[in-house]
Amino acid sequence: MEESKKSSGFSKNNQNKKLTKEELIKLESKPRNKARERFRLILPIIAGLLAIFEYVYLPDHSPSAQKTNLYNGFLWILLGIYGIALVISFKKESLRERLVYRSPFYTFVFILLITYDVLTLKTAKLDLPYFPWIDLIFNSMKEDQSFLVESVLSSLKLLFTGYFIGAGLGIVTGILAGYFDKVNYWVDPFLKLLGPIPTTTWIPVVMVLAINLFQGAIFIISLGVWFSTTLATITGIHNVDPAYYEAAQTLGATNSELVRKIAIKSATPNIFQGLIAGMSAACNALIVAEMLGVESGLGWYITWKSSWADYSAMYGAIILLAITFILVNIIIKKISKNALKWRSGGAVR
Repeated sequence: MEESKKSSGFSKNNQNKKLTKEELIKLESKPRNKARERFRLILPIIAGLLAIFEYVYLPDHSPSAQKTNLYNGFLWILLGIYGIALVISFKKESLRERLVYRSPFYTFVFILLITYDVLTLKTAKLDLPYFPWIDLIFNSMKEDQSFLVESVLSSLKLLFTGYFIGAGLGIVTGILAGYFDKVNYWVDPFLKLLGPIPTTTWIPVVMVLAINLFQGAIFIISLGVWFSTTLATITGIHNVDPAYYEAAQTLGATNSELVRKIAIKSATPNIFQGLIAGMSAACNALIVAEMLGVESGLGWYITWKSSWADYSAMYGAIILLAITFILVNIIIKKISKNALKWRSGGAVR
């Protein structure tokens, strides 16, 4: 009895010792003294100024190199953003802790930019046309900005159309298959069949059978999202403690109430995990579909520019593509985090 009490007390103490994400960052980023903290905070500024000095004052490998100073302006913008955040951090401790924690990474980014610029513009160790310098990439993006905006909008339209269709069908299918064994009997074989096969494998078949390429791409994207969301929803509902159903039935809950108030609510964390995984699958399917068939969007633009050996424009589109997908995933994760505040309680899991 005493041992069980001790073990239960030990587990309770461990639960009480769970750290929030902010506390963990604070512990990991907390330097041993103030001098070290100030040094870490100023490192990105030093690296940023070095990047500007390298670009402006080091001689170019080719005197006729095309430069528009867009890269120089980009570096100043990055430094300005960090400087503003640094000033605000003097009054906001949580922001200062985050800056201390992330400052080595910010410094690394500037060093990476310096290294690439030296290898391309300054020494031509990585030469044209395959490795354009950063300023040339930015210049290509500026010259083709209207086309790039149109491509981004086209990609987002295709992405979210397929995503919402797949997510909606996936949630409905997952709830039905997770709660009703008869539905799961028919759905489970399809999940086992589609699981090992990448979604993009179906692109050649779908592009032939589809009425048009846009609809075919929507189907491919929806299929990937449907699979991830359905599987996650089924898993979440299957993990619900049967005692919850029994307690609700004792209180007179109907079958529909069991689904709505217990199964779906308990499976919500898994559903959001499926939605996040589905977005990653959708992004991959989108690019492959645009590169192989759809005649619009960033994937198509990248293929088009690479076929003409316009690598500076191609790299610009890749950068824009990465930024777009990062922002989309951040939005999805923010929505998930806000919707699941009741579950996490701020603890790191």
